Amino acid sequence: MRIIVFLSVLLISISSFAQNTKIKELEQQRKNALREISNTDKLLKETKKSTTSLLERIQLISNQIFSRQKVLSLLEQEVVGIEGEQKRIEDEIVILEADLKSKQKNYSKAIDGMLKNRQSENKILFVLSGKSLSESYRRLRYLQDYAEWRKNQADEIKEQSQKLKDRKSALAKAKMEKTTLLQQRASEQANLKKEETDYQQEVGEAQKKQKDLQKILTQKKQQADALDRQIAKLIAEEVARQEREAKRKAEEKARAEAAKRNKGTTPKEVKPAKETTSAPVVSSENIALSNDFASNKGRLPYPISGNYTITTRFGSHQHSRFVTTSSSGIDIRSQAGAEAKSVFSGEVTYVASIPGYNTCIIIRHGNYYTFYGNIQNISVRQGDKVKTGQSLGKLYTDPDLGFSQIHFQLWNGTTKLNPEPWLR
Repeated sequence: MRIIVFLSVLLISISSFAQNTKIKELEQQRKNALREISNTDKLLKETKKSTTSLLERIQLISNQIFSRQKVLSLLEQEVVGIEGEQKRIEDEIVILEADLKSKQKNYSKAIDGMLKNRQSENKILFVLSGKSLSESYRRLRYLQDYAEWRKNQADEIKEQSQKLKDRKSALAKAKMEKTTLLQQRASEQANLKKEETDYQQEVGEAQKKQKDLQKILTQKKQQADALDRQIAKLIAEEVARQEREAKRKAEEKARAEAAKRNKGTTPKEVKPAKETTSAPVVSSENIALSNDFASNKGRLPYPISGNYTITTRFGSHQHSRFVTTSSSGIDIRSQAGAEAKSVFSGEVTYVASIPGYNTCIIIRHGNYYTFYGNIQNISVRQGDKVKTGQSLGKLYTDPDLGFSQIHFQLWNGTTKLNPEPWLR
């Protein structure tokens, strides 16, 4: 029975620990989403109302609604988790109470029996009345074991009572946390309703200025398409250069090894490697760097300083009937004067000006490449080795909108990746 109780409590405790870990993770995600909402709210207040900024405002509010819906979803999951935790604690309390009652009953019987037989007064007589020395010894051992059992029972009852008290306290705490989460959920639902109203107002204003906005959207799309073509070309050239360099080193190594083997004999010409359609040769340095970069997925710092928020996400997104964004990377906005920062150590392979994006930088991290656009004053040059978090320069601040924004892309070789899951 004791083993069954122990295993039951252990299984509930393990399940409870796993659930608590999940609840903490959900809470951290909710805090991150709320931080992004707070940053977006600050940027909205700083963004002046004008025809040019109307699209930016619609995008910001759209992103704020997206983050708010995420907060509500996380709150819902937290409430479910708390309810599950509450049920587990209640089950554990039932088991502990039943076990405690059983222990108390057994202990009470033992005490009653001891008092009835007045065993405490007859211990010596009980031992000495044994028919032989060995029987007297067994009686002595029995009394010692019995005393030890009583002591252990008393300790276990005390320990069980404290454990029961702790679990009841944990249950009260879980109920209070659930009440708090439900209140927060109601507050976030009210905030979401207000933001949806603000969004409809901005979209209504956009409908009145559809022609002007369509021109701005068309211009931005043309700039984005031109940038995508330029980046794809630059990275393809860099990947090809790396492959040529790796191939050259491999051939040099092969010639050196062949010369070493043929030392003392007539040197033989080492024919260059034939062209092949197999995977490109990659240097060991590149493999080490790319593996290191890949292992940090979800932990890379944001490529911008200050209170930042993502305004344009990777891929195509419909914000309203008038606003559709399509991006090969993400746009991250911060206060005026923010700096661009390297997300990981690597080598600067490209620095140049691209129309619509000011000065742009590409950094190679083994087989991975990161692109940073819209820098005004750069602080690195092509060929420089940079470290994680190092400043690459000050971002351009839009005088009409009053904020700094970076366009950030991530590539694995010639394949575009969504950068967002890589950032912490």
